[in-house]
Amino acid sequence: MIDFSLFPSPCYILEEALLRKNLALIKDVADRAGVEIILAFKSFALWRTFPIFREYIHASTASSPDEARLALEEFGSKAHTYSPAYTEPDFPEIMRCSSHITFNSLAQYRRFYPLAKAHGGISCGIRVNPEYSEVGTDLYNPCAPGTRFGVMADQLPDTLPEGIEGFHCHCHCESSSYELERTLGHIEQKFSRWFSQIRWLNLGGGHLMTRKDYDVDHLVRLLQGLRSRYPHLRIILEPGSAFAWQTGVLASEVVDVVENKGIRTAILNVSFTCHMPDCLEMPYQPAVRGAEMGEAGPYVYRLGGNSCLSGDFIGFWSFDHELQPGERIVFEDMIHYTTVKTTMFNGIHHPAIGMWTQDHRAALLRQFTYEDYKNRMD
Repeated sequence: MIDFSLFPSPCYILEEALLRKNLALIKDVADRAGVEIILAFKSFALWRTFPIFREYIHASTASSPDEARLALEEFGSKAHTYSPAYTEPDFPEIMRCSSHITFNSLAQYRRFYPLAKAHGGISCGIRVNPEYSEVGTDLYNPCAPGTRFGVMADQLPDTLPEGIEGFHCHCHCESSSYELERTLGHIEQKFSRWFSQIRWLNLGGGHLMTRKDYDVDHLVRLLQGLRSRYPHLRIILEPGSAFAWQTGVLASEVVDVVENKGIRTAILNVSFTCHMPDCLEMPYQPAVRGAEMGEAGPYVYRLGGNSCLSGDFIGFWSFDHELQPGERIVFEDMIHYTTVKTTMFNGIHHPAIGMWTQDHRAALLRQFTYEDYKNRMD
């Protein structure tokens, strides 16, 4: 059990033992299925924890020059890099820091492949769109009609252009192995006629294999079957959320309680728009320790952030007591897609980042200061 008194407030707190449990499961899947599973930085990039990751996996995926540099300098290996749009100023750094580069379109391939070929040592691929996804929220659906991601089968020539050694396909978001099974049917139907011309197939992210109800054995069988059908292909998965799923919390405090038109709002020392953006973008309703979602209980509060945005709140939570200023409010599962997406809007106090180690110590990884806020606009 985390001793919250040992951390500043507010603070993201990662539990090392839970992280290692996820990493061990992911490594087991990779070993049993004979595939490579790598970390997507877009979901989790706490680089001070990378020494732990390197005990279980060996590579990561990037979508920008800075992520690729982080892979090389802090993860210790070159990145598998994909971006919707490379630019001439950025591409030299992308090449320096990448082992694999995936192009989003044939136009991007024609523009940048000659540079990658001249650089040498980079395996290039193209992102493909199977025109199928079961992701229900368009904000997170990479295959929605009109998507800007990937090349469709009818846009590819019978013989792939020089240097295209792999296909990259991303269709999932916190999805199950059964969604992957149905997706693979579409991928193979549309693109398998080119599989003899490529060396690797990257199935992207969104494979939430560390969720309790995920059928891990079914995933292993799917991947083993895919490899048996195409034994020459190296199969790659690059989940983000699965690594950090339910490995930590965002600990906050009640600052004030206000009431308007019969609605009581507990104002916290964190912001949903700044520190938990998926709560407003999705909207995603997090679990709150010691509370139930809804208005059924005796003490009902709306939880409000401390920014000036009018919509910086999420809707009703029932507690078994009246909330008081200074009381701890703990948001569960707040390690993935949080620290990578936070802002310093309003200059409000930014949560610290800590880790509760497996030997029950409080390790403070980072605290933020006025200079961090000021230097973002320098």
